[in-house]
Amino acid sequence: MAKGAAVKGRSDGLVSENRRSRREYSVEDTLEAGIMLVGSEVKSLREGKANIAEAYASVEGGELWLINAEIQTYAGANRFNHEPRRRRKLLVSRRQLAKLSQEVERAGRTIVPLKLYFNDKGRAKLLIGVATGRKAHDKRENEAKRDWQRQKARILKAG
Repeated sequence: MAKGAAVKGRSDGLVSENRRSRREYSVEDTLEAGIMLVGSEVKSLREGKANIAEAYASVEGGELWLINAEIQTYAGANRFNHEPRRRRKLLVSRRQLAKLSQEVERAGRTIVPLKLYFNDKGRAKLLIGVATGRKAHDKRENEAKRDWQRQKARILKAG
């Protein structure tokens, strides 16, 4: 593919988005991280075959890992294919890694993947967020606020 080519069917380069994470977690801080991939994984991502809905990131042994993300196998890779749910190393600076590990050590914080996309240089990137889990009543409250904002916008537009 040409340098900086977008994902099949998408002009913005977005491969996968974890829309559920905004509902399940209260995201406090975001960070862009690179991903170590093999060739067949990149080809599969260019076809848009990835799922990060059940994935999470973890700091282990002084490194940041993406766990449980699924990148489907690439049909043209034959025997050189990759394992779909293997652990993938995330690339961040030492300073960012130290900050993330401190945030996770606090009670109730996790690192969740938000978006998987190709940047303008054609490199696969993962937008991760440091988040706190929401309780059921928090989710309902957030939904009620969003509904009220929609109604208010409709009233102002109509009036």
